[in-house]
Amino acid sequence: VQLQAFGGGLVQAGGSLRLSCAASGRSFSSYGMGWFRQAPGKEREFVAAISWSGGSTYYADSVKGRFTISRDNAKNTVYLQMNSLKPEDTAVYYCATKVDSGSYYSDSKYDYWGQGTEVTVSS
Repeated sequence: VQLQAFGGGLVQAGGSLRLSCAASGRSFSSYGMGWFRQAPGKEREFVAAISWSGGSTYYADSVKGRFTISRDNAKNTVYLQMNSLKPEDTAVYYCATKVDSGSYYSDSKYDYWGQGTEVTVSS
């Protein structure tokens, strides 16, 4: 499985970005997908996740109401729409595939990871 995340960049506080993660090498519609992020000097943290069908979504409290995760199984792509960005959203964002039936919030339940895309929010 290969995952390629892109769409990061530099944006002012209050602005928006849309991240994309393109998957190849596996039946994309068979598994859940998640976004995680890691800020400098901090541990990787859960951001958002979506079930294989797109029928269920999950968000960290810190992004709820500002970020929206979605997927297009026909394009083998998952998206993260990020609005009302804050400086504390600055991090490298990673997408990952989830096969394990456990919690969507735990990074240990994800197997394949993309290379990350950097998001910088200036104040």
